[in-house]
Amino acid sequence: VYSDSSMEGVQSLSGIYFSLPVALYRSFPTRLLSRAWGRLNGVELPNWLRKPVYSLYIWTFGVNMQEAAVEDLHQYRNLGEFFRRRLKPAVRPLCANSCLISPADGKILHFGQVKNSEVEQVKGVTYSLENFLGPQKRRSNDSTSSFRDLLLSSPDNDLFHVVVYLAPGDYHCFHSPADWKVELRRHFPGSLLSVNPGVARLVKELFCLNERVALTGQWQHGFFSLTAVGATNVGSIRVYFDQELQTNVPRYNKGSFHDHSYVTIDGQSLKADGEGGVVLQKGAAVGEFNLGSTIVLLFEAPKDFSFSLQPGQRIRVGEGLGSL
Repeated sequence: VYSDSSMEGVQSLSGIYFSLPVALYRSFPTRLLSRAWGRLNGVELPNWLRKPVYSLYIWTFGVNMQEAAVEDLHQYRNLGEFFRRRLKPAVRPLCANSCLISPADGKILHFGQVKNSEVEQVKGVTYSLENFLGPQKRRSNDSTSSFRDLLLSSPDNDLFHVVVYLAPGDYHCFHSPADWKVELRRHFPGSLLSVNPGVARLVKELFCLNERVALTGQWQHGFFSLTAVGATNVGSIRVYFDQELQTNVPRYNKGSFHDHSYVTIDGQSLKADGEGGVVLQKGAAVGEFNLGSTIVLLFEAPKDFSFSLQPGQRIRVGEGLGSL
């Protein structure tokens, strides 16, 4: 249960410049194509066509159907059901020795500490933390604090990030990476450019341009956020506990965002109380994509937090990301 409070705003994406090829790519009607793909996904396939169509997809993208809760390809009525297939309960055990686990199956694009309010989307290519999360309320009257510092609740902590890329053949649901409370959903309508690592190396601030849904709140060490970033043919981002969320709508204002609070309102500030917020346990199912995309975690933790990852490694839901 959450409050029905919602707000809208507009942000200015500063400091973003594009080469001619990138500008031309951005002009492609990727949102329209993604909506058309979404409609195609919902078309019921005749029974005789299902196995050859899905088998081609399985072969092309290396899908492991032995992990699927339903292995019989004839049971998937359309492409959408196949893309959003569930897994057998035992195939993704949760790492008990890590306070933070992978929220998705995919590839680790980047991880580490957030420095100078800039985050790397892939090695050597950064995006602005403020552009990505949008404006935040200041904790004090200190106007000199960096955006990164605004998110930290303790000087003994630091801000960390992890980027997980979901390929088309991956399991498309995402899960809670920790025990935490979600206080706010911020939806950024935007472009739907490919988030393939090759494109991410070419388009600076790619994650700030694309449509995304940021869930922010608190965990045992302070600030915590999980952001689902849309991509071409992945205009649909679903959050299971938020039935009001609608993504890839036909029209939107450039640079706009829409806030929805899951907690009570105290004046003009969001304030969690004993009943406010959506409490998620580590490993709980949170939402899903169509096809594949990217999950970005940004979280506060003690300075001695250590990642147990390698850039480019494959990871699965439930595997440990790091420890204290």
